[in-house]
Order: sequence, then C-alpha cells, then structure tokens
Amino acid sequence: MLDRMFTATATRIAGFAGQPGAFVTAVGIIVLWSVTGPLFGYSDTWQLVVNTATTIVTFLMVFLIQNSQNRDAAAMQAKLDELIRAVDAARSQFIGIEHLTDREIEKVRSDLERECSETDGKLSPAVSLANLRNRL
Repeated sequence: MLDRMFTATATRIAGFAGQPGAFVTAVGIIVLWSVTGPLFGYSDTWQLVVNTATTIVTFLMVFLIQNSQNRDAAAMQAKLDELIRAVDAARSQFIGIEHLTDREIEKVRSDLERECSETDGKLSPAVSLANLRNRL
C-alpha cells in the first residue's frame, strides 16, 4: 500500500515538476523572496529561508525523479524483452541483459558492433546466435 501511494505521489509530483507552470511558480517564489530582501534588511535569516527551502526541495526531488526514471527504465526493458520474445529472428539471450555488469554489457555491445561491421549486418541468425552464446 505504501509502495502504491509513493508511486502515485511521485508520478504526480514528477509530472507537475516537468511542466512550465512549475518553472514559473519557482521563478515567482524566488522573485517574491528577492523583493522582500529590503523589508528584512537582507538578514541572515532571510537568506537562510531560501537556502533551506531550496535544499529541502532539491533533496526530495532527487528521490522522486530517480523513482520515475527507475519505473520508466523497467517498463521500457519489459517492453523490449517482450519484443525480443515475440520476434522469431530475435535472439532471446538478450532478455535480461540489463542484469549483466557494465563491463559485460560493454563487451556484448562491442562484439555486436564488430560482428555487424565485419558482415555488413548480413550474418545468418544461426551463426550470429552461436557467436552470442560463446560470448555470454
């Protein structure tokens, strides 16, 4: 339940934060804050208010944006996995490749690039699949 509430809240806030209205609101708050400077004599407290507020907002937004990016990436990966599974000529060994280490993924990527450059992309699926199996 907490997971669903967090996801719904994160989605709404991230959606709002990406809109022009959010930017205009933020600029308006900063303008209002700067206009009140003379009223408060540009005191340390006056400066602390905006510093504290922006730090808190930034800190919380990092988590909300990361959550949104994680969900988007996972959804995209699931869609790609389904496409790989559904296409007969696709290599099913690529399903779950996101769980490899960065070094392993880079090796697969460079091997695929080399394979395509050596054959102008005309390698038979059986040979290509055998090559992939040997690499993984």
